Amino acid sequence: MPTERTILSISQLNNEVSQLLTQGFPALWVEGEISNFTRAASGHLYFSLKDASAQVRCAMFRNRSAYLKANPRNGLKVLVRGKVGLYEPRGEFQFIIEQMEDAGIGALQRQFEELKHKLQAQGLFAEAHKQVLPTFPRCIGVITSPTGAAIRDILNVLQRRCPQIPVLVYPVLVQGEGSKEQIVQAIRQAEREQRCDVLILARGGGSIEDLWSFNEEMVAQAIHACRIPVISGVGHEIDFTIADFVADRRAPTPSAAAELVSPDMATLQTHLQRLSAQLSRNQQRRMQRLDEHLQRLQQRLTNQRPTNRLQQKVQRLDELDMRLQAALNRHLQVQQTRLDNQRTRLQAQTPERKIRQQREQLARAQQYLSLQVHQHLEKARNRLQMQAGQLHAFSPLATLERGYSIVRHADNHQLVRSIAPLRLGQTVAVQLQDGRFESIVTRIEAVDPS
Repeated sequence: MPTERTILSISQLNNEVSQLLTQGFPALWVEGEISNFTRAASGHLYFSLKDASAQVRCAMFRNRSAYLKANPRNGLKVLVRGKVGLYEPRGEFQFIIEQMEDAGIGALQRQFEELKHKLQAQGLFAEAHKQVLPTFPRCIGVITSPTGAAIRDILNVLQRRCPQIPVLVYPVLVQGEGSKEQIVQAIRQAEREQRCDVLILARGGGSIEDLWSFNEEMVAQAIHACRIPVISGVGHEIDFTIADFVADRRAPTPSAAAELVSPDMATLQTHLQRLSAQLSRNQQRRMQRLDEHLQRLQQRLTNQRPTNRLQQKVQRLDELDMRLQAALNRHLQVQQTRLDNQRTRLQAQTPERKIRQQREQLARAQQYLSLQVHQHLEKARNRLQMQAGQLHAFSPLATLERGYSIVRHADNHQLVRSIAPLRLGQTVAVQLQDGRFESIVTRIEAVDPS
């Protein structure tokens, strides 16, 4: 059974393929080398992009190519952004370019943006870290190439504006291998020496590759850590480097950096002359006012006849002096009279008589005390003798003198008060007036107390 066939024209085929390519591929970046470059009279660009093993036809229309920063040419390696398409009249596969960058510049630009975002996140661009530039620096340091145009421009500006301020040049490479290390070393040396009040970091304009030493992170960190204010004057006004963002001030050119850091002595001199003239006028007006005031005071002094008033004051002073002398004399007389009275009273109440009276009273008191002590001792002696007689009368020794004895157990010396504890053959101790002896109980006989 025959099948129905769909037959397309070449135009339809190319149109379908074009739609598939456009819908199947989003906008993308491609890197390659330009060859077969052609700029049409219409302003459109046509060329091929190739690598070591393949190539693709490219087109860039005038509405896009008008904004190119790069100058496309054969042999240039570029980064392009665009969409895959098909040139339908000839059925040719092509790449429609919307954006083009020099491949080297594009990579550096990406590095620049990445480092910029990184350092900004770390706070190196913050205004809080920016130092104030000195108004009148004692010495200006310049970190740049000693042979470039930048140093000549800076010295010319400084010579014109403030020739009396010394300039210290720290010579460094401003591009190429080893340049970033020299720049960092110069910044640290200037900070270590502390000879300059401000530093200018400068070089002339150039491509992004030429200015890349000022986009290095180690240079940015050195500027941020520097305790001396740093002005970045790198490139032209349209050029921006990482150093511009980290520095305390950015100048669009090296000459502008020199103007920022240096006072204009001509302007200052004009201003000083204006201030001096104003001060002179003010001083003259003030002196005139003071002179007028002095003249008024002199006139008032003349009107008030100061000589007569002074004579009256002198006469009044003499009068007060005489009154003071009289008052002092009266006061001295009163004090002398009071002193005489006190001397008389003191003589009447001389302490010798009182001492004599006190001694007589003391002698009488001693006699009375001695008598009282003697009588008290006599009474105590009699009372002691009487109590000793009473004690002797009741003493066991007195009883023994009358023929009695004291009987004790021989083993524990306790008194024998009854025959109850005694046993035949027991030894007892008998105490008499003049001694003691031991005896053995041979007989025990009870006595009826009735």
